[in-house]
Amino acid sequence: MANDHLKRKRILLVDDEPELLDMVVSILQEEGYLQIKTAKNTAEALAACREWNPEFGIFDVMLPDGDGFSLFQKVREFSDFPILFLTARGEDEDKFTGLGLGADDYMVKPFLPRELILRVHVILKRSYRNESNLVYLKACALDFDRAEIIRNGEHIALTAKEFELLQVLSRNAGRIVTIDMLCEAVWGDNPFGYENSLMAHIRRIREKIEENPSRPESLLTVKGLGYKLLMEDVR
Repeated sequence: MANDHLKRKRILLVDDEPELLDMVVSILQEEGYLQIKTAKNTAEALAACREWNPEFGIFDVMLPDGDGFSLFQKVREFSDFPILFLTARGEDEDKFTGLGLGADDYMVKPFLPRELILRVHVILKRSYRNESNLVYLKACALDFDRAEIIRNGEHIALTAKEFELLQVLSRNAGRIVTIDMLCEAVWGDNPFGYENSLMAHIRRIREKIEENPSRPESLLTVKGLGYKLLMEDVR
């Protein structure tokens, strides 16, 4: 969980090859990176940068309406998020051009999925190393590095089971997590019979994270299905 905050970063992929875009999106999603937007040209990319405010970019060098280097320079006029160049062109001159402009890294196609993930992780960790691993909710923040709730300046410890439940819910923020999934994640392969325990833990979590536990705004019950955790966008 120590680096889960990195996986919540907004990632912009810019490439005119639909197959490659689909492949990179799939690689990132399988690793837990879920906030991903794609663009097929520099115009789409610049619009996405201004409207969506990415926190990391993977840019192809060859684009139908320009190139990744000029796109990089235009982006740098208003944003400084880290950027990795990903291209089929392996000439040293291109590499030196990209890195000379201030790009964070350069990869040549074809590449191994694991190499891409490692480079993405290294860049994100380096670029956002001073950030704490906090998740913001309506009335508090979750600090997963310290296993505690921060609410109105008070630090409230989480029990081991509360911590595990909030881990699963935060990884699936905004989506329904079924009762069976939660029980299995916390109590193991045979979760049968733990539903009452789960409800008790959910009640105690709400007492710690909600302004009004009887009217929850962050940890919601989806009747007949499970629970859903809503995070706050603090940009």
